[in-house]
Amino acid sequence: MRARLARAGAVAGGVTAATLLAVTTAAAAGPPVPDFRGKALTDVYSAVGFRTRVDVHDLSGFRRHVLWPAHWKVCTQSPAPGQRLDSGSITIGAMKTDEQCPRTWAAGP
Repeated sequence: MRARLARAGAVAGGVTAATLLAVTTAAAAGPPVPDFRGKALTDVYSAVGFRTRVDVHDLSGFRRHVLWPAHWKVCTQSPAPGQRLDSGSITIGAMKTDEQCPRTWAAGP
């Protein structure tokens, strides 16, 4: 009888540990990434958590630095909309709000 109870406890503990691991893994992956393309760069910073790294690249080819995110818009993003944010960072291709996104990048990744 004691052996059955010990075996039952081990099985129940294993199931609990497996469930906890699955929940922790899903939480670590993060929520799906929204579609930021065409929106202001400030929307990206508002939507992602402070622990998420945001890498912004100027798509104009002039290698400008983004000093005022409110003056920039998102043309591309990686990971793509709907994918999970696994790496803890998001890469944004941006242009100034009064400029058009390059045609080769306008469709997104």
